[in-house]
Amino acid sequence: MIEFADDGAEASSALTKAQLAELLFDQIGLNKRESKEMVDAFFDLISKSLVDGDDVKLSGFGNFQIRTKAPRPGRNPRTGELIPIDARRVVTFHASSKLKEQIQGAEGGGTPVHL
Repeated sequence: MIEFADDGAEASSALTKAQLAELLFDQIGLNKRESKEMVDAFFDLISKSLVDGDDVKLSGFGNFQIRTKAPRPGRNPRTGELIPIDARRVVTFHASSKLKEQIQGAEGGGTPVHL
């Protein structure tokens, strides 16, 4: 089990690709170049699958899906002017039950992320 401890950085509480690569370097033993390439390849594969219209299912984590939103009328909030909003594709994420349980069971901030 890999643990990512809070390093005390107050600027952002988000886990970054650089931090994931650092975890692979520190805890798995890959060199820094291999770690960065592995993280980049993982996200490139997910991105390509989504662009191609394929769902991405990560067991125990959740599902990423592409949804096509129909065109609809919008409104400029400042002027009230009607503005058409074009059809578009968006990514949706649905957390797995396991992830939802882990989130509900977590006590406050600072808990390690188990990968």
